[in-house]
Amino acid sequence: MSTFLLTFVILLLVVVAMAVGYLVQRKTISGSCGGLGAIGVEKACDCDNPCEKRQARMKKEQFWQDNKII
Repeated sequence: MSTFLLTFVILLLVVVAMAVGYLVQRKTISGSCGGLGAIGVEKACDCDNPCEKRQARMKKEQFWQDNKII
């Protein structure tokens, strides 16, 4: 029983560490396949002039990219 509890606690600590890292960096979760960028699509919205909400989100994303630690 102690092996089970130890394994559960370690797994729980790993999940908590990943959650804290996600909250601190405010990065979107992304896979290793490259997503749409791997097939040559630069952005999900192909509009010439995105809406105001999308422009605000893009500015925020650019700010985070410019100021990230790693």
